[in-house]
Amino acid sequence: MTRPPDTRAPVARAPNPGPPVPPKPPARRDGFSLLRYVRAFRRDILSANPARLYRAKMAEFRIPFLHTFLLNQPPLWRHVLTEHPQDFPKSPRMAAGLEPLLGQGVFLTNGAQWQFQRRIIDPAFEGGRLRDTFPAMLAAAQACVARLERMDGHAPVEMEAQTSHATADVIFRTLFSMPIEDKTASAVFQEFRTFQGTQPLLNLAAFLPLPRWMPRFHRPGTLRAARRIRALTRDLVTARRLAIAQGTAPDDLATKIMTTADPVTGSRFDDDQMVDQVAVFFLAGHETSASALAWALYLLALDPATQDAVADEARQVLGNAPVPAPEFAAVSRLKLARDVFRETLRLYPPVPMMVRQAACPVRFRDRAVPRGAQAVVSPWYLGRHEALWDQPDAFCPGRWQTSQGRSAARDGFLPFSAGPRVCPGAGFAMVEGPLLLAMLARRLRFSTVEGRAPRPVAHLTVRSATGIWLKIERRSA
Repeated sequence: MTRPPDTRAPVARAPNPGPPVPPKPPARRDGFSLLRYVRAFRRDILSANPARLYRAKMAEFRIPFLHTFLLNQPPLWRHVLTEHPQDFPKSPRMAAGLEPLLGQGVFLTNGAQWQFQRRIIDPAFEGGRLRDTFPAMLAAAQACVARLERMDGHAPVEMEAQTSHATADVIFRTLFSMPIEDKTASAVFQEFRTFQGTQPLLNLAAFLPLPRWMPRFHRPGTLRAARRIRALTRDLVTARRLAIAQGTAPDDLATKIMTTADPVTGSRFDDDQMVDQVAVFFLAGHETSASALAWALYLLALDPATQDAVADEARQVLGNAPVPAPEFAAVSRLKLARDVFRETLRLYPPVPMMVRQAACPVRFRDRAVPRGAQAVVSPWYLGRHEALWDQPDAFCPGRWQTSQGRSAARDGFLPFSAGPRVCPGAGFAMVEGPLLLAMLARRLRFSTVEGRAPRPVAHLTVRSATGIWLKIERRSA
């Protein structure tokens, strides 16, 4: 077969030779039966797929009841996410696994319902509000450093548990003005960890065209954890509603969202709707950030020189006080920490797949995409695509300071999605991540543990099947 001419854009060249190459899931090497493929897909979507997806411009998959197109070519994913998003709503197949927890939250809805939700939520995450939430974020970062300092010289530490604790603390402090040590907040956190451990990325309903009235075959543990999380969240929402009525509510994200009226309809979220949104914020703001921060610390442990440079930058920007109290503007000067965090999001995007459903027929690369087909845009495959990135599997934060690297990012860096459905908390995450990373590296040194390399898998987010184990020691003053 004659190969088509190579029309790829110039690749972005990594500035330094020999950067570390962290682990990625092994690709599928042979054909699968349908049953074996479904089982592998539910365990880990990444290792169930072939290696050609790291090179393909587009790939088409057909199994019974499911017709899918993976879109790696930039004009294709832009068509879906930014140019014609109304023709590609969120797929109900992906929603099937998350509805017990998220209900009808903004992460799962489409159309007028989604537009109403975003009109209320978006103002809470505007730039000025980020400045207002920064003290709570800083307090959570300081508490995280103090916890890890107490582990100096101890046995290796599993970092995903620690970063989950830290980012949950950020969410509860910024959303409800309470630290994770609060009894209710701690209970929600523990139940969410249970939910994450029992829920695969795709429910069985993702593979079968089930009508809405049929059960979704959730695991009993998944349903129990979701019910408990929502019951605890309802208690928080009810208490906040009372505080708002009494004029005693703190000026945090929950109060802002619950008191914001939709400028079009004049309506506000009722308690049921607010419970849905809080569950979304916890999934999007805690789970994804915890994943990214744990991988970032592992990548710094693989690259001690970069880790020391991040620590030096942090001392210069944040100062040498044992408990720094920087101003909000200081985060913009943590440039290397931000580049490390972006490189982490490229290599280990917390949400590996974004699934849309074609609402009308279209043609992609001379192939017919029928109505109802799944259009998948994958931050995982785009972030490691061989046509876009030089040394795509290597950890090289320096690439973000080159024009070639920034050009590649415009075509292949989508950790927060793009277009109208871009994550409203993207700015929040890009303050939280570099700040936590800098404050941790400033006081602590992280190193790998022999024989305990992480094994990436995609569950609700990209996590390690074996945990991320690191040794921790205090840095000298």
